[in-house]
Amino acid sequence: MPEHVNAQITDAITQTNVKVLAEAPAQAMAAFYQIMASANGIAGQNAVSNQHNLNQLNATIVAKAIQMIESGS
Repeated sequence: MPEHVNAQITDAITQTNVKVLAEAPAQAMAAFYQIMASANGIAGQNAVSNQHNLNQLNATIVAKAIQMIESGS
């Protein structure tokens, strides 16, 4: 096994490692922003779904209250 390694090889590996390390924070933040955008979208969808379900329940409650008023109980 040779003891001497070509300087061009070590430079190429070093530059590649530096490039990867330099890009990692930007990629991590991009992934974070995508996850947060997705979570906010899902939260909005859940809010709309909950409001719809409560509106359906509200209509049932009002109908039952009117029925009770009309029957005199």
